[in-house]
Amino acid sequence: MYYRKLHKTVEKISSKFYANEEEMLISVLNELITDDSTAISGGRIWKLIPEKKGYGLAYQNGKIEPINDDFIVQLKDYPLFDLFLKERTIFGHETNHVLRKKGIFKYAASAVGNRTKIDNMSYYEYILAVNSSDLTTEFKYSLNIIATVLTSKIKQWRTASSQKYLKADLDRARELQKSILPQHEFNYFDYEIYGATIPAEIIGGDFFDYLDIGEDKDRLGIALGDAASKGISAAAEAMYISGAIRMATTFEIKISTLMKRMNRLVNKIFSDDRFSTLFYGELTRDKNGLFIYSNAGHNPPLFLKKNSNEIHFLNPTGPVLGPAPKAVYSTEAINFHHGDILLIYSDGMTEAADNNYDFYGEEKIVELLLKHRNQSPREIALRLIEEVLIFEKDGQYSDDKTVVVIKKIK
Repeated sequence: MYYRKLHKTVEKISSKFYANEEEMLISVLNELITDDSTAISGGRIWKLIPEKKGYGLAYQNGKIEPINDDFIVQLKDYPLFDLFLKERTIFGHETNHVLRKKGIFKYAASAVGNRTKIDNMSYYEYILAVNSSDLTTEFKYSLNIIATVLTSKIKQWRTASSQKYLKADLDRARELQKSILPQHEFNYFDYEIYGATIPAEIIGGDFFDYLDIGEDKDRLGIALGDAASKGISAAAEAMYISGAIRMATTFEIKISTLMKRMNRLVNKIFSDDRFSTLFYGELTRDKNGLFIYSNAGHNPPLFLKKNSNEIHFLNPTGPVLGPAPKAVYSTEAINFHHGDILLIYSDGMTEAADNNYDFYGEEKIVELLLKHRNQSPREIALRLIEEVLIFEKDGQYSDDKTVVVIKKIK
């Protein structure tokens, strides 16, 4: 399951009406257990009880051996609790003899909620522990996404009553964001480029940018990012990342190093309920049309060769930015020839929903690209945006939408 798809799935479940936050956590856990794509067969929700200096069992379900509802996991018995602050999600071997008697020998657990200090140490409000046969790095990244979204939802509920959006401030923020975005059309060497973004609210969490690199401008960086969620907080994160990339590219560092540094910055600067996806690549003046890229958990861009109907997907080369500060990002490359097209987009395009909650989907984008392949990047981008907006006009949910189309014209 792609990280963004997982994010949207959890966000959709957690956005329903619940009497309290624990009811929301229970609902999300149950949905994850019944969804075969998550590889989660069972799980427990543990709630921090400061006066008892431990975590009490709040809920359990699935293919697990039940334990007593009044069971308390003492903080002093689990030094691994300290790792949640550094890694958010941990895999471990069970040491508690009571739990081992219940057949619990390994666990995967993620921290959720705000932090509370107990004896000068910080602990998260909730621990989401799950059973799975897929204890891989990818699964760990997935649990990070789940914990991040749930933490975000809890914070949104608690601050909703105190949030006041002043129109004048929002208007100034919108103008600032618009001033940072580049012009839609751009020409570089043998390439035509067109990009556009449409926020779901007054300001949004999507951004794109064109970046001249090197004294001779022998490379052009293309960035498209998507900060999780919408509105002011997402816009702030998007503008920060956009500015950081602009600064980083002036040092002409390797793409894999740039992505690694961006990930650490997002993890350090923003709260642990925030993350972003980012696709970044560099066009060159190389006669073979070399394009080197890295994809941090973003929707795979579509690469279409001129004389082929086969779409090549530029899949993620690393996880989303933020939750895993030690993550590694690799680079890959494609070669543009005359007539080849690269279409980069945010998930607001594919996950635009109609009034039946059906998504626009990736297949429709592929069909549109194949149908209009002989048109300019501007025409392709605007047709796609128009189709998506028409598709979702009666829907109840809308997200920021961004698209960048690159075509080699010589």
